[in-house]
Amino acid sequence: SIYEMFGNECCLSTGEVIKVIGFKINKLIASICENNEVSQLSAKVELPLNFPGLYKVVADKTPYLSIEEITRKVSIGPTRFGHPCFYSPEDIKLANLTIKHGEQITFNSVEEVNGTMAVNCGVVRNNQSHSFTLPLSQEGKFYECEDDQIYTLKEIAEWKIPKCRNRIVKLSNTLHMWDSSNPLPENFDGCLILTPVYEVQAVMKFRKDIVHILSDLDVEVKDITDCYDISSFLQPLSLEDVFERTSKEFPMVAEIMEGPSGSRKPYNLFNTGKEIVIYKKYQATRVLASEIRSDSPKRHFLIPISYKGKFKRRPREFPTAYDLEIARSEKEQLHVVATKAFDSPHEELFSVSVGDQFLVQQCQTSEVLYEGRKKVIDVLACEQILSDTYKKVLLPMYMEGGFVEVIHDKKQYQLSEICKEFRLPFNVKVSVRDLSVEEDVLAAVPGLQFEEEITDSYLLIGSTSSPVESWEIPVYRLNMSVHLLSKDVQMVVPPPTKTTVEEISEEQYYMVRRYENQTLHPPPRPPKKPT
Repeated sequence: SIYEMFGNECCLSTGEVIKVIGFKINKLIASICENNEVSQLSAKVELPLNFPGLYKVVADKTPYLSIEEITRKVSIGPTRFGHPCFYSPEDIKLANLTIKHGEQITFNSVEEVNGTMAVNCGVVRNNQSHSFTLPLSQEGKFYECEDDQIYTLKEIAEWKIPKCRNRIVKLSNTLHMWDSSNPLPENFDGCLILTPVYEVQAVMKFRKDIVHILSDLDVEVKDITDCYDISSFLQPLSLEDVFERTSKEFPMVAEIMEGPSGSRKPYNLFNTGKEIVIYKKYQATRVLASEIRSDSPKRHFLIPISYKGKFKRRPREFPTAYDLEIARSEKEQLHVVATKAFDSPHEELFSVSVGDQFLVQQCQTSEVLYEGRKKVIDVLACEQILSDTYKKVLLPMYMEGGFVEVIHDKKQYQLSEICKEFRLPFNVKVSVRDLSVEEDVLAAVPGLQFEEEITDSYLLIGSTSSPVESWEIPVYRLNMSVHLLSKDVQMVVPPPTKTTVEEISEEQYYMVRRYENQTLHPPPRPPKKPT
C-alpha cells in the first residue's frame, strides 16, 4: 500500500515488519451537546489538537465495572495529568481500611505487589492522605469524579479521553476572538461531545523516524509478536520518558527521531537524525512575565534568572486601597496618585479626588458611625501630599478607586535583584538588552509585568558534533522524540549552559499558572462595606 504521510508518499510493502509503539489521537470530531446527547441540529466539525481554548471535562456517567477495565482504558501515569479520580457507590472493605461509598479515590500508578498487579491509590481524610492498593481483579461499579481543572484540547486528547469512549467537555475560556474560520458558532459557551480519530505510531526496521499511520488506512496486518525478536527495533522516547529515568543514568547519548518545530535557537539546532548528549535532568526557576497592554492578546514569557539584560521600573496600577496594602513594603514608601474619585460615606474617613497624592503608611482599624451605630472597620493610613505639608488621612480598605504608582527609583536592575528585593507582581521595561543573544525578544516589548517565580522541569542537552554549548530544554512544552545510543559520553562535564527566554502561548500561560498555584491558598478577598 502506498499512502501519504505529512505530504510525503510512504510505502508499506508486503511482508514489511512494523513494531506498533502506541496509539495517538490525531484529531477530534466535535458535535454540540444538549442534555448529554448530540444535538440534532448540530453539524460535526473537525478540531485540530491545537484548537485554541480551555475546557472543563464533564464526568462520564457510565461506570467502569472493574479496576482492570480502568487501567485498560484510562491513562494512569507519573505526570501531573495521570492521576484520575473515581468513587464507588458501595463501601470497599480492605484489610486495614474501609473506603466509604462516594469517597474520592485517586489512582496514582500501576505496579506489581506481591506477584499481583495492582493500582496504588489514595484517599484524603481530614487533610491527611491514606495510601492503599486495589488489585486489578477488584470488581464493582466505579464512576469518574467531577474535575474542576481546566485543560487544552491537546491535554484532553492525551490524558482525558478513555479508550473506546467519547468525552463531553464544556468550553471554559475561548482565549481568542471569534472569527469566520472558527468552526464553532459565534459566542458558543456550551458543551461538546468529542470523538477521537486515532493514528498508529510505529517504527520500521530500516527507518530511524517514527511512522504515523492513520487508523482508517486499508491495509491487512498479522500479529507476529510472539515469534519475532522485537529488541531489534528502535525504542522511541519522549522528553517526559527521558525525564522519568533515574539521575544515575545521565549523561546519555541519543539520536533525534522527531525534532521540535520552530526556527529560533535552540529548537532549530535539534533536527531529525542529529546525535545529542543529554547531560542531566533538573528543576530550574523561571519568572513568568506578561506584556503590559490594555487590549488582548498579551504576549507571555518565561525568563531565566540568568537573563543578562537590565530593567527599569514602570508604574504599577492599583484598583483598590486593599491592593495598596498588599503592595507596600518596608524597603521603600509607596507613593501613588489617585486616578478615580471616591466619596467616603463616613465623616471619619477621607474622600479622594482625582490627582490627590498619597504616601501609603500601614493598615489599622478605625471606629466609624454607620446608620447610627459605631462600627470598627479596616482602614489604610496614608499621608496626603499637599503643596507644602503632609496631612494624615484614613482610606477605607474596601474603597474601590484607582491609583497609579509614582516611581522615584531610576536604578537599573538585574532580574535576580528584582526577585530578591521586591514583591511580585512588578512592572518593568528593558533598559539594556541581553547582548549575549542574537535577538532579545524582550527588548521590543514596551512594558512587562513580572507575575511570579515558577519551577519547571528541564533537560540539559548538547550536540555531539560541536560540544561548545549546552541548552536547557523544557520537558513539558516541547514535542521531541529520541532513541538512546549505546555510546560513551566523551564530555561528562557539560559545556557552558545557554538559557533562552521562552515565549509561551496563551494556553500554556494558563497551564503554567494553574500548576504553580494549585497547591496554594487563594489570596484573601478585600474587605466589604460594613453592613
